[in-house]
Amino acid sequence: MSVITKSIVNADAEARYLSPGELDRIRSFVSSGERRLRIAQTLTESRERIIKQAGDQLFQKRPDIVSPGGNAYGEEMTATCLRDMDYYLRLITYGIVSGDVTPIEEIGLVGVKEMYNSLGTPIPAVAEAIRCMKNVASSLLSPEDAAEAGFYFDYVVSAMQ
Repeated sequence: MSVITKSIVNADAEARYLSPGELDRIRSFVSSGERRLRIAQTLTESRERIIKQAGDQLFQKRPDIVSPGGNAYGEEMTATCLRDMDYYLRLITYGIVSGDVTPIEEIGLVGVKEMYNSLGTPIPAVAEAIRCMKNVASSLLSPEDAAEAGFYFDYVVSAMQ
């Protein structure tokens, strides 16, 4: 839920107008909107590069997952792994655009540990994949934008642990 929606819901629940503090938070959110959209656009336009390079990094760091018996062994399973990485990158762009982790949490993290455990997918490898994507994505962004995006990558990693 965005700062705007949260503020309105909270004020309405108390049958009051928005407070000066809430209005300041909304003003800050609106003024940062162009930057958040720019970051999401860069990540979206670079998604193939991010996924490819991050996948290469992941498979170098975790050769066990692409070796026989690993969860990303074989062409089909490797493609599934990269598809999942793309999914998390998309969720991260949702969080960046909304300025909030709620879309990430509600769309992609509820029950994720249970799902991966039931599939026998090593969760530390998924978390490492997200770290690799953060690394590649950060190289495409200014330091300030990388810090903003990094928060959302880190949120997903922490949810995996």
